[in-house]
Amino acid sequence: MVSIHFGKFFSRLNITRLLSLLLLGAVYLSYVLIGGVVFWKLEGDQVENQIAVLKEKRSTLFQVYPCLNQEGLEDLAEMIQSATKNGFSMKVNHTSGGFWKFTSSAVFAATVVTTIGYGNMSPSTMPGQIFCVVFAVFGIPLNLVVLNRVGKYMLAIERKFCNFVAKKTNYQKCVRVSIHFVSFLISSVLYFVVPMLLFKKYEGWTYPQAIYYCFITLSTVGFGDYVADYNPDKEYPDWYGCIMGVWIFFGLAWLALVINHSIDLLEGFNTYLKSGKISGDKKQPSEEEEVKELPETQKKEAEH
Repeated sequence: MVSIHFGKFFSRLNITRLLSLLLLGAVYLSYVLIGGVVFWKLEGDQVENQIAVLKEKRSTLFQVYPCLNQEGLEDLAEMIQSATKNGFSMKVNHTSGGFWKFTSSAVFAATVVTTIGYGNMSPSTMPGQIFCVVFAVFGIPLNLVVLNRVGKYMLAIERKFCNFVAKKTNYQKCVRVSIHFVSFLISSVLYFVVPMLLFKKYEGWTYPQAIYYCFITLSTVGFGDYVADYNPDKEYPDWYGCIMGVWIFFGLAWLALVINHSIDLLEGFNTYLKSGKISGDKKQPSEEEEVKELPETQKKEAEH
């Protein structure tokens, strides 16, 4: 009985799907490991050089300030780290109200539910940490549902516009591809180029740094090495944090739109290939299939 059950189990198991899953897993693991090797080679030597420079600066600091020992240096580093986390400026002639203002707190709430998690701000009180957990448990699924709905709605609007314009012309496929391409370019400018110029002005970043920050944010990677509306030595306008929150939300919705659009294009391309195989690449029937398709009177003649 046991062997019969095992035979049924293995008969139901789709070996092809299992092999494809293993192959996909091997490709994924290889991709991650290759990325790790590339980052190791690109960044490893640079970190060693920076550590050597920091050691020299520490020795110079001890020579310039003889009263400063290792314990004092650690206390100073802890104070600087705490000041950076809370948004306190170390400059004498500059005051800062800290990071937990309404606008920055709203942006923090957006980074929690979108799972960006820069790491530059985090609740330090026990009630704040408990509320953050509860807020994330309900907010992350809600955020996924809302972004998915908004992305699908934007995609539906784009499709209707494409169909409306395509019906007015004789080149429907060309018009649809052109509209999709133009829409992608406009969205890229809106969610990458415009924020890049804004961050260049108010954050003082270079263009590559601003583009890097835009992609890391909208992809929800959120390293936290570059964070907008975070420098305590700068004065930001009141609307800056609100613009940040709106940009993050609609940027993520646009990313969901791109993903849904890509899936739609791939499914359409797959359907096109299947229809091409059925119509143009149809296999010629064998003699046995031709006999099966013949009427009863012609079957006997074919068999004789």
